[in-house]
Amino acid sequence: MKVVYVMKKLTKKIMIFSMVGMMQIGFGAAVLEASPLHNDDSHRFVQLDDRHDRHDRRDEHDERLHKENERHRREMERRHHESRREWHERQEREKEQHERNLREIGALLIGIAIGAHH
Repeated sequence: MKVVYVMKKLTKKIMIFSMVGMMQIGFGAAVLEASPLHNDDSHRFVQLDDRHDRHDRRDEHDERLHKENERHRREMERRHHESRREWHERQEREKEQHERNLREIGALLIGIAIGAHH
């Protein structure tokens, strides 16, 4: 009975010390990762490239928006063969399509904004 008690106590101590040791190792690794000595110049290049990429995505957004607005303007004009009713029906469909396209293009901006904060 006394041997079982000693073994349980010893097992608990081993488990506790093992957990404390693992926590210290984990904490030490986190400190090393955050350390300025650990960061090398390659991280700086990644940040520069990321800014350039965001600029490219912003340009892509602006270009897509411009093209969509031009497309929408052309589609809203009345065609020679259309009756007034047909034209108004097509305009309604075009307005819905234009809104969908603008939401999709707007998602690019959201992606750029999210990427800028990481």
